[in-house]
Amino acid sequence: MDNLDRPAGREPALLIPALAGFYDIARDASWLVIRLTIGGMLLVHGINKVMGPGVEAFAKGLATRGIEPAMPGAYAVFFLETVGALCIMGGLATRFFAAAIAIELLVVTFVAHYGNGFGWSSPRGGWEYPFLWGLMFFAIALRGGGPYSIDRKIGKEL
Repeated sequence: MDNLDRPAGREPALLIPALAGFYDIARDASWLVIRLTIGGMLLVHGINKVMGPGVEAFAKGLATRGIEPAMPGAYAVFFLETVGALCIMGGLATRFFAAAIAIELLVVTFVAHYGNGFGWSSPRGGWEYPFLWGLMFFAIALRGGGPYSIDRKIGKEL
């Protein structure tokens, strides 16, 4: 049976079969690394917003982009990028927060950055970077917290 005939849900053939034990550990730990990395990077964005000019200034920026009501939106972004990011990192209510953050990043992509074109290095940032991050959070929403998560520990994946 070649790779194309393999039943759905099976893992791909091992690159180095002698490392099978390592692959078993790495497969489960890799999802933890992904959650810690993207949750941690989002947390930095949230902390910068909280410690920076504040919610009123951020809400004003949302309003200039046509996102209304801006003040509740600003609080939602602050919440998702701090509390939500921490929950993603720990794997608590992972699917809920990942889906909410993916929706936030969809708005960021198409409302705040789409008009800037494709190119994260442009002065106002391109749309591909928040789109990439949104897709990563969407993938986490689909899969859940994984084996090393609080969700799995309590036996409830939200």
